[in-house]
Amino acid sequence: MPGTIHNLTVALKGFAMGAANVIPGVSGGTIALLTGIFNELVESLNAIMSVESWKLLLKGRFSEFWKNIHGTFLLWLAIGVVVSVFSLAKLMEYVLHYHPVQTWSFFFGLIVVSSIYLLRGIGRWKGSYWIWLSLGIVLGAAICLLSPTSTTDDLWFVAVCGAIAVCTMILPGISGSFVLVLLGKYDYIMGAISDLDWPVLIVFGIGCLLGILAFSKFLHWLTRNFEKPTLLVLIGFTLGALVKVWPWGDRASLATAALMRGGMPMEEASSKIDTLLAQGIDLGTLSVPLQVGSGILWMLVGAVFVIFLESFAKAGKKARS
Repeated sequence: MPGTIHNLTVALKGFAMGAANVIPGVSGGTIALLTGIFNELVESLNAIMSVESWKLLLKGRFSEFWKNIHGTFLLWLAIGVVVSVFSLAKLMEYVLHYHPVQTWSFFFGLIVVSSIYLLRGIGRWKGSYWIWLSLGIVLGAAICLLSPTSTTDDLWFVAVCGAIAVCTMILPGISGSFVLVLLGKYDYIMGAISDLDWPVLIVFGIGCLLGILAFSKFLHWLTRNFEKPTLLVLIGFTLGALVKVWPWGDRASLATAALMRGGMPMEEASSKIDTLLAQGIDLGTLSVPLQVGSGILWMLVGAVFVIFLESFAKAGKKARS
C-alpha cells in the first residue's frame, strides 16, 4: 500500500507536469522542481545514458538495470505525463482561449507558493546565493519576453523543435511550449496531438528523445558539481517566468476571450482584435472584464494544489518509513 501511494503520487506529479507542458509560459520542469522530483528525474535520465546501465541489460540482469535507471519512477511519471498531454490538450486550448485569466491565475499561484517552499529548503544563505537567484530571474524574464516567429512545417524542423523544446520542458522556468511558440510550432504540434497526426507526432517524439538524452548528461553534471547555485538559478528562472504567467498581462487575449464568450467564433474574434491593434487602438480603452475576483480565487486554488501535493508526498514518505 505505501508503494502504491508513492507511485500514484509520482503519476499525479507527472500529470501536473504534462498539463504544464501544454501551457505556453509554464514549464513541466518547474512542476518537477516544485514537487521535489527534479533531482530524481535528472538522475534517471542520466542513468539511461550510462554505459554501465546498458551493460546490465545486455547481461540479462534486468532487475538491476530497472533499479539503476529508477524504472518504476520513470514508468509512473511517464504514465502521468502521457495521460495528461493527450487528455488535456484540447482542454488546455479551450481554457486558454476562453478563460485566460483563470488559467494563468492558477499557475501563478502554483508557482509563487511552490517557489516559497523551495527557497525555504535552501538552508543558510550566502551572499553569492542572491546573485545566482537574481541571475536566474533576469534570464527567465528575458526569455519569456522574446517575440515568436514563423517557421517551416518540414518534418526535419519538427524533429529539431522537439529536441529543443524537450530540453526546456525539464528546465524549471523555461517553458517548452513557449519555446514552441517562439519557433512558430505551438499551434502546429497542439493540432497534431488533438488530431492524432502520427507522422508528425512520431518525428516530434524522436526529436524529443534524442534531445533529452543528450541534455540530461550536462544537467546531471551541473546538479552534481554546483547543486546550490544550479538550484537557485533554476528557482530564479521559475520566478522570472511569472512575467509571462501574469493573468492580466495580455490585454489582447483578454479582449479576444471576452468576444468568444459572447458567442463570436475564435477566428472572427482574433481577426477583430488584430484589426484594432493594426489601427493603433489602445485595447485598454475597451471594456474588457478583468475578472479580478475569479483570478484571485484561482490563484488560491493553485496554492492549495501545491499544499495538497506536499501533504500527499509527506504522507507517502511516512507510510514507507
